Amino acid sequence: MSLHTLNIITLAWIGIGLVSVPFLLRVTAPYGRHATEHWGPMISNRLGWILQEAPSMIFLSIFFFTGHLEKTHVSYFLWGLWVAHYIYRSFIYPFRTKTTGKKIPLIIVASAIGFNFMNGFTNGSYLGSFGGNYDDSYFTSAQFIIGIIVFATGVFINHQSDNILLNLRKPGETGYKIPQGGLFRYISCPNLFGEMIEWTGYAVLVWSLPALGFAVWTVVNLLPRALDHHRWYLSKFPDYPKERKALIPGVL
Repeated sequence: MSLHTLNIITLAWIGIGLVSVPFLLRVTAPYGRHATEHWGPMISNRLGWILQEAPSMIFLSIFFFTGHLEKTHVSYFLWGLWVAHYIYRSFIYPFRTKTTGKKIPLIIVASAIGFNFMNGFTNGSYLGSFGGNYDDSYFTSAQFIIGIIVFATGVFINHQSDNILLNLRKPGETGYKIPQGGLFRYISCPNLFGEMIEWTGYAVLVWSLPALGFAVWTVVNLLPRALDHHRWYLSKFPDYPKERKALIPGVL
C-alpha cells in the first residue's frame, strides 16, 4: 500500500463521518444513561467498555510496529501518547466508574471495535510506514510545542471533568446529580469537549491526514452525544442551570 492509497482510504473514512452527522444528530446512541434493550443483546457495561476501547491501541501498535519505516524517538512518542490514552480508557477508567448492573448493547460495542480498527489502521500505518520519520529536532519545532500544549490541555479538561463526574455519587448512592465545578460551570459535557481538544492537538502534533481523520471522527461521535446529554439534563432537572451550553462555552 502507498501513502496515496492510505490518504484515499482516509478521505473516504472522513467522508463517511461527515455524511453520518445528520443521522447521529437524530438518533441517541443507546448506552450509558441512554441505554436501551431495543438495540438487541446487552452485555456488562464494564466488559463492553474494555472490549470496545482496547482494540484502538492494539490495531495502532500492530500497524505501527509491522511498518517498514525506521522508528524514531518522535514516532515512538506519538505512538506512546495514543497508547497511554487507551490504556487508561480500556483498563483504568472502566474500573473507576460505578457501573454495577448497567448494560450496553452488543451492537454498540461491535461498531466501536470497527471504528477503532479504522483509526488504528490509518494512524498506525502512517506512523509505521509513511510519515513517522521525524528527527529529534521536531521536539523543539513550533508545531510540536503547539500540538503538545493543545493535547495536554484536552487531557487535563477531560480528566478533571471525569473526576468530577465519578465523585458525584457517594458509596452506595445511585441515580444522577447535577455536576458542578470546572468547566461544568459553563457546559454540560466538558469531558467530551476535552477529548475533542486532545485529539485536535494530536492532529497538530502528527500533521497527517489520518490524525486529522481521527480528530474529525471524534467530533462526529461526541458532538451528538453532548447534545443528547444536555437535553437529558434539561429534562431531568428542573433547576438545571439554564446558562450552560452543551459543549462549547457561550456558543453551543
